[in-house]
Amino acid sequence: MYIISHDIGTSSDKAILVDFNGKIIDMAVAPYNTYYPYPAWVEQKPEEYWAAVTTTTRALVKKAGIKPDEVKGVIFTTQAMGIIPVDENGIVLYPNITWVDGRAQKQADAIMNKFGGKKIFTLLAGTPIMGKDVIAKIIWLKEERPDVYNRTKCILDVNGYLKFKCTGRMVAELSGASSYGLDLKKKDWLSVLKLTGLDMKKLPPLVKSTDRVGGLTKQAAEELGLPEGTPVFGGCDDVQSACIGSGMTNDGDIHVYLGTSAWVCASSRTETKFKNGAAAIQSADPDMNLIVGITEAAGSNIEWLMNQFFRKEKEQYGDDIFRYMDEQIAKIPAGSDNLICTPWMLGERCPVSSTTTRATLFNINECHTREHLMRAVYEGIGYNLAWILENFKKDYKLSCRSFRVIGGGALDDVWMQIIADITGTEFGVLENPRNAGALGGALIALIGLGVLKDFSDAHKFTRVSKTYIPNAQNHELYKKLFQSYKDVFYGLKAAYDRANKERFSSK
Repeated sequence: MYIISHDIGTSSDKAILVDFNGKIIDMAVAPYNTYYPYPAWVEQKPEEYWAAVTTTTRALVKKAGIKPDEVKGVIFTTQAMGIIPVDENGIVLYPNITWVDGRAQKQADAIMNKFGGKKIFTLLAGTPIMGKDVIAKIIWLKEERPDVYNRTKCILDVNGYLKFKCTGRMVAELSGASSYGLDLKKKDWLSVLKLTGLDMKKLPPLVKSTDRVGGLTKQAAEELGLPEGTPVFGGCDDVQSACIGSGMTNDGDIHVYLGTSAWVCASSRTETKFKNGAAAIQSADPDMNLIVGITEAAGSNIEWLMNQFFRKEKEQYGDDIFRYMDEQIAKIPAGSDNLICTPWMLGERCPVSSTTTRATLFNINECHTREHLMRAVYEGIGYNLAWILENFKKDYKLSCRSFRVIGGGALDDVWMQIIADITGTEFGVLENPRNAGALGGALIALIGLGVLKDFSDAHKFTRVSKTYIPNAQNHELYKKLFQSYKDVFYGLKAAYDRANKERFSSK
């Protein structure tokens, strides 16, 4: 008996087939496109998500050689903060305004002004609203595209849209709803949302991650190649499923995800504060919260670096290109001869909140080579993670003495050692780190089916494959450069605003 778990990320659906013992039997991947119609706009087409899901589902059944009726559940773990307006028939009225889209800064400022301005709002809420936040983007839709907003029956996130395609039900899961605005104590939509001008009737009813939302409709079953009525569960956002798949589910446990984006996440039974860009959100476990600091660009910076500076080597080495890059990085001394690169290609959410900030190369001189730049990019992401961890210690009194790393970046041995040296922290990398999120989704479905008792069983399905220990000498050097890294942001913050604020708020 099996579960099919879909991890709907920023660029592709990574689907896995998992048996009832938590073993990953096979996987399939299907990409989809991202569209950039204007500066700071980042959209995707929901129909392409569904096309990817149908492709990977059929591929998994065929590759594994199983019977379709052996699949006993379908679940989705998805990118967060999607805004997909649909009409009463579920027809998509506008592309998904994705989590990295920063078009709504004007609306964010207007919302904060209703509450006395940015400073007072930040004192009340713990963090300012950005142009990337969900509520600001919904109000943007209301003000800039009233033709769409007025026809909207429901605003769904990516998970909600895919559950609708499967079952015909329009719902939102608790953890996904917390990216919009969830009362963590009452487990209901925040009533204050209506003060922003949002029509609360456009928000769907809420379900838990383990709830059986429904069974596959006849049409969905035909498109997926599975039996009609196959159970579909509530699922959750990717941060929450990664927490379950990492096994770091106890109070104070921390995991780091390194993929296209990155995050630092701590499980907490009590914390509900928003501080320094970190958000307190609902865990997939209804009895737990998560403190999450998301950095918007991590692996995507490295992809950019590879495509812009190592094209010939990419053609030559193919899939071994990252091994080649690691070999070059190892030749450059720690600290990249004092070259610093900030990774804020898409602006930043944590450890600093800004829609106008962009990546910067600082302190370059004639001795620096493209290999220095490469190492500086890897180090810059490490500095960002160190800054988030520093804030977690200060704001939430977390020890941060150890953590686990998951995601595709965890497979890069040189990068992992750089992060250990920068953070000065010992950590472990999980076995099969790429699929931790999808595995977490499968474990949630097994809880929903009653196969697993509860979320405390998650750790039984995770194993650390390697541990990294910081080099003390490198750590001392990185501590000095880390301060310069912060100085780059504070020194250039006003310049970033002047250069980009008007450009990013216009079409």
